[in-house]
Amino acid sequence: MVVYHLMYNLKFIFNVDVPVFFDDWFYIVRSFFAGLFIFISGIVCNYSRSNLKRGVQCFFIGMVFTFVTAYIMPEEPDMFGILHCLGICMMIVGLSENILKHIPPIIGIIVCALIFMLTFNFIYGYTGIGELFKFQMPSILYSSNVMFPLGFPGKDFSSLDYFPLFPWLFLFISGAFFGVYVKNGLMPEFFYKTHFKLFALAGRYSLWIYVLHQVIIYPVLCLIFGKSLF
Repeated sequence: MVVYHLMYNLKFIFNVDVPVFFDDWFYIVRSFFAGLFIFISGIVCNYSRSNLKRGVQCFFIGMVFTFVTAYIMPEEPDMFGILHCLGICMMIVGLSENILKHIPPIIGIIVCALIFMLTFNFIYGYTGIGELFKFQMPSILYSSNVMFPLGFPGKDFSSLDYFPLFPWLFLFISGAFFGVYVKNGLMPEFFYKTHFKLFALAGRYSLWIYVLHQVIIYPVLCLIFGKSLF
C-alpha cells in the first residue's frame, strides 16, 4: 500500500513515469492486496471490544481524508475510499453480531463469497459471475451520485480511492466468519507464530500507518522535486 501510493504520487502528481506499477497486471495485484486487507480487517473483528466504536472512528478518519483531498485535489477527492468502506463494514458487523454468531461460519463464508462475486461488477453497470452470465442493472441506480457508497456511481462520479459496500462488504463479513476459526485456534500452528516482527508491528499499527504515510511521503517528494506543498 505504501509503495503503491508512493508510485501514484510520482506518476500523477510529480509526472515521473513509473511504467511497471501502472500496467494492467498491476491493477489486479492492487485489487488482490486491497481485498486481502479488507478480509483481514474482517478477521480481527473477532478480537475487537467494540466494532461499532471502531467503525465510527475509522469512518471519521475517512471523512477527514475526504475534506483534505477535496481541498488539495478538488477535481478528484477521496469520496468513498477504503477507510469509509471499512468503517461502515465494522459498524454493520458491530450492529449485527447477535445475528451473525448464529450462522455457521462455513455457510456464512460461502454465501458471502457468492454475493461478492455477483456484486463485483455493480460499478460497471451489470451483475454476473465472470463470463458465465451478465445482467444489466437498472439504469436508474446510476442516474445520480446518491448511490455511490453502495456501488452505483453516476456518470460524472470521481473518487481518488473507491471501495463501495457492494462487493467489499461481503468480503469483510466473510473475513469475520473466517475469524471465528482463527480465534478458536483451529488454524495450523504456524498460523499463530510471529514470523516477522516488523510485519507484526505494522499490523498492530496499520491504521496509523495508513493515516500518516502520505503525510510523510508527500512533503518529502515535494522537497525532492522542489514543489510547493499546496
